[in-house]
Amino acid sequence: MRSLILKYFLGFFIFHAAGLSSWAQNKVPNAVLAPQASGNALKINLNVVKYQLKNGLTVLLHVDSSVPMISFHTWYKVGSRDETEGATGAAHMLEHMMFKGSKKYSNKDFDRILHENGITNNAFTTYDYTGFYENLPSSKLELMMQLEVDRMSNLLLRPEDLLSEREVVKEERRWRIDNNPMGLLRELAMSTVFHQHPYRWPVIGTMKDISQYDIATLKKFHEVYYVPNNAVLVLAGDFKINEAKALIDKYYGPLQARPLPERNYKKEPPQTVQYNANLRQDVQGYSFTVAYQSVPASDPEMYALDLAAQILGSGNSSRLYKRLVYTKKIATSAYSWHSNMIDHGVFSIGVNLKPGIEMKEALDIAYNEIYKLRTAPVTAKELQKAKTQAIKSLVDSLTTIDGKARMLASSEISTGSYENLFTDLEKYNQVTEQDILKVSQKYFNQTQRSIVVLEPKKKESL
Repeated sequence: MRSLILKYFLGFFIFHAAGLSSWAQNKVPNAVLAPQASGNALKINLNVVKYQLKNGLTVLLHVDSSVPMISFHTWYKVGSRDETEGATGAAHMLEHMMFKGSKKYSNKDFDRILHENGITNNAFTTYDYTGFYENLPSSKLELMMQLEVDRMSNLLLRPEDLLSEREVVKEERRWRIDNNPMGLLRELAMSTVFHQHPYRWPVIGTMKDISQYDIATLKKFHEVYYVPNNAVLVLAGDFKINEAKALIDKYYGPLQARPLPERNYKKEPPQTVQYNANLRQDVQGYSFTVAYQSVPASDPEMYALDLAAQILGSGNSSRLYKRLVYTKKIATSAYSWHSNMIDHGVFSIGVNLKPGIEMKEALDIAYNEIYKLRTAPVTAKELQKAKTQAIKSLVDSLTTIDGKARMLASSEISTGSYENLFTDLEKYNQVTEQDILKVSQKYFNQTQRSIVVLEPKKKESL
């Protein structure tokens, strides 16, 4: 699910160290839902102006004057899928270096100017794109453009900054992955599901590759991908369209487009045999993931698969949770999620067992719940509840101007058009019990699954 990837699989997103506080800022009261003319059904209704500069920069503008703030998003169509073996994590490392100074604004100047002007900012890297965002008083729009354009076109990339920032990223990897058993499990799951496509590489990169980053590699990455014809600029908030267009033309217009490389990524072949992987860590109980190759974000089958994940393992009343946590009392948690990237998707279930509990019974229950999805339709009550959950999550993501900008950018890049966001509610509502049965039979076969196990280290005998 496009709006739930972060919630269920945080390991996909690597954030800049500045924090996540701005995600919850700028609450706006205005509705984003409106009745359809054909009846009582609801649909997303945002007024958006889209256009493209001569240099290829895609611009999305959404005016919301509820509060005197602007959410300013610059997303580049580059992520870990654009990396090569031996240079994994380069996109994430470059994200960090974007905060280390440009021609006009040094590292200290950049942060100082933002703080002095009441601007909060952050950034993130995913498999498919890298995003930079700021939340600012509406009077600071021109200042923000000056800052962003300079680091798009005049990034310094100094060796001394790389030396220090490399250590920051190493520590981030230790915290998120190497010293986090569940982070290791997620990383192993992706490299088990994907054998050919670059999605098999961790977004943050391997520790070996992080240690070997050099300025030449990062400079090439910046020159190739941090160009206007590979970027989407989204403004949401309190501004006038004509004034914003004039500023965008003034600051972004002079930038030159550059040829982009062909993105002929290796497609992951359909899985025809079960994959198995396991790791041992200093944990008290077993955890496991059952994962299946799925569909990209633009595929219409995404909606039925999303709802299947909701029914199977979203919340305390889901099928997996009720059987494993409430009834059997052998697990501390059981959940399911569906993540969609540009080229492929992953449908997964995860179970964390209580200490001392062997894995076989829980794994058999998980298999049985998947089997039931494949052999019998879900109930009308379950389906309606799943639709309500999915719709609520989507609408909740649009309650702030930052959330609106984020969802517009994500839909534009992941599906090819921001307008696909506006039909999501309708498409969830159109899913039937038979649709869920059909996609379950298509994607959840035994030969299509990957079983990834995290097991406790065996205690040495005294």
